[in-house]
Amino acid sequence: MANSERSVILKGSIAIAISAVLWGIDGVVLTPRLYNLDVGYVVFILHAFPFFLMNLLLFRHYRFLPKMPGSDVLIFFLISLFGGAIGTLAIVKALFLLNFNHLSVVVLLQKLQPVFAIFLARTILGEKLKQRFLLWASLAIVAGYFLTFGWGLPDMNTDINTIYAALLALLAAFSFGSSTVLSKKILGNYSFITSTFYRYGFTTMIMLAYMILWGDFGQFAITTRDNWIFIIVIGLTTGSGAIFLYYYGLRKVKAILATISELMFPLSAVIFDYLINDSLLTPVQWLAAIAMLLAIFRLNSEPERIA
Repeated sequence: MANSERSVILKGSIAIAISAVLWGIDGVVLTPRLYNLDVGYVVFILHAFPFFLMNLLLFRHYRFLPKMPGSDVLIFFLISLFGGAIGTLAIVKALFLLNFNHLSVVVLLQKLQPVFAIFLARTILGEKLKQRFLLWASLAIVAGYFLTFGWGLPDMNTDINTIYAALLALLAAFSFGSSTVLSKKILGNYSFITSTFYRYGFTTMIMLAYMILWGDFGQFAITTRDNWIFIIVIGLTTGSGAIFLYYYGLRKVKAILATISELMFPLSAVIFDYLINDSLLTPVQWLAAIAMLLAIFRLNSEPERIA
């Protein structure tokens, strides 16, 4: 593999990893500040506000819509349905159910998302899996488990909310894994800016329909000044900003490699949980974090031998 191609893949993987770190910040620091609001309303406003700003700056991207093939419209709709609406609703609801004891949910989300994404990348995109990829990917996923739980097991016996949260996290894992593969497919036809624009546009429309059918627009009246501050921050940084960065990286790497770089999400969540909430890491968790970083490094340093 030429050095230039290796450099492109490395840049893409770094961009995806940074976006995953931003999601880790969001899960620990930002989204918990919206706990007083309805889940559907939170997901709606976190897409509607950035899309409103995008319309002011990126309105020229509407020119693609009249000549967009029906297949591309369908893919954008499915990306938005799974990655924007269903996945986000599921994980935010899971976090709310557990009062943001997020690590129990993050493990189910991030340890199974690569499984779904790798399977779908193989079946939909035809991406081949090499033995070395399976080896390092397995190490990253197993390390992620120990990073979250240490030597212990997930506590699924606390109350019914924990069971519901686990099921929602599984749904989110499938939804985000599907979105990764579908996004990779559509990024072959459109720039990462255009793709982000339409992802937010379709998701806003889907969530608007959700709000009309099941939501409560009265939530606008109880949204506090502090809520709006965090909505703006999320919308500009860990929301749309992270998606822009993620799509930039996804254009440069295969979906199966991207989903492993996304494991920086649980790693960063654990680290920020320690820095923000004083949740101490055990020696086993530190070793697992090192193993995960090693696996991610190996997957990205020798892409021609991996995937």
